[in-house]
Amino acid sequence: MWFPRLPSDRVLRVRPFETHSETPFVLTQNQQNTQRVYCLNRAAEKQGLYRGMGFSDARSYCPELQSQPANTNADSQFLHVLARWGKRYCPWVGVDGDDGLLFNVSGSTHLFGGEQGMLVDMRQRLARAQINARIGIGDTRGAAWALAHYGDDATVSDVGEIANLPIAALRVDAKTDMSLQRVGLRKISDLLTLPRASVARRFGGDVLLRLDQTLGQQPEQISPLQDAPHYGVRMTFPDPIGLYDDVMAGTARLLDRLCAKLKAQEMGARVLQLTLRRVDKGNQQVELRLAAPLRDHTRILPLFERGVHDVDAGFGIDQLRLAAVHVEPLPNEQITPSSAKPRDGLDDLITRLGNRIGLENIQRFHPADSHIPERSFQISPAAYSDASGNWVALRPRPLRLFPPETIRFTGQITSRPPMQFHWRKMFFSIARATGPERIAPEWWLPDDNWRSGLRDYWRIETRQGRRLWLFFTPQNPNWFAQGEFA
Repeated sequence: MWFPRLPSDRVLRVRPFETHSETPFVLTQNQQNTQRVYCLNRAAEKQGLYRGMGFSDARSYCPELQSQPANTNADSQFLHVLARWGKRYCPWVGVDGDDGLLFNVSGSTHLFGGEQGMLVDMRQRLARAQINARIGIGDTRGAAWALAHYGDDATVSDVGEIANLPIAALRVDAKTDMSLQRVGLRKISDLLTLPRASVARRFGGDVLLRLDQTLGQQPEQISPLQDAPHYGVRMTFPDPIGLYDDVMAGTARLLDRLCAKLKAQEMGARVLQLTLRRVDKGNQQVELRLAAPLRDHTRILPLFERGVHDVDAGFGIDQLRLAAVHVEPLPNEQITPSSAKPRDGLDDLITRLGNRIGLENIQRFHPADSHIPERSFQISPAAYSDASGNWVALRPRPLRLFPPETIRFTGQITSRPPMQFHWRKMFFSIARATGPERIAPEWWLPDDNWRSGLRDYWRIETRQGRRLWLFFTPQNPNWFAQGEFA
């Protein structure tokens, strides 16, 4: 099964409301410092565009052309999704390059009424999914590949149908194909009439190898797509259990086996689910969401204590099942006294609190590259972000930051801070003022609070003990309070 427009089909099938089927559309990729056409739909081909064409040239030929950057990683993931879909036809499915799938349908075609019935079902389902595909069935992998790429989607039944295909159907490289065409060998049938010794001497042994593999005279190794590892273990008891200590002991044994699987794959669990099956066929689940990828059973087991305490065992529990619902890569590291991670205890604390109030509700601040006080930080969940130590500021910033509040004072408004003022129904007199620090608005960001223009910030120490952060607006003269230092 060959998908000639896999990248563009992947994009267009999720945005049909933006790009009509008759609208030219291409995916672009940077090749040798030039944006070139990576993949295109049928409408773009009708306009005379082709793969490898410069994107600027394509826009000049087709002004209404729509485009989007290519994403090869997403294309690979989509191909693997199609491979899982293909298992409805046979248990053996492999990936062929970047845009093809291999099916070993021996023994399964009768379930669909024969080979032609399977082809019809495949075409109909792919058409509903808006995916262009060419399908070939043959006695060998090479025959099926040749028919899918150069045939008419018919079932291969004899060598004669393969012989009428071009030389490129043998999966030879472009240079060898051109060399064969220069001496008049354009079809596979032309190659079959020549002495094998002379072909091997002039064009190399790869041509004969590909020919024999296509005709079934030489074996060709084929590897199916491996299934994703399953991170789940279970334990069945001959007699029901119900005590807390017994359930925790069973969970500890399951954790040992599960963590061994995770370590073998260099993965760490982020979400664990413990399912307890009771003798009345009822299930209870204990879900544990971790603040960081983890596979250390000694650290995970105590985190299950609170959830297991709340379990209603009923008339007894006869089976435990533990599964890592969500995993992340966790490579092995060399552990030394100097490289031991000091944040293990913090991750466990975040996990304990997060399973009560939600991991997303435990947040931390991160520095942002902006001089605007309101934009100088970002808030992210602590479980899904690392602490950043790059809090670099040219001048001190207040501990508390709040929206600007107008201060009241008597006298003329000047660019110097007033010696006495009222703020939040309190009276203050200034002991020392440090400034100004002028901050200009970021004109490229839509922020109505900063459209008034520049701000001159001052650090104010009052005789009442409060240390405030005031600013003056030269365009519309007035004074505001926006922060308070420790």
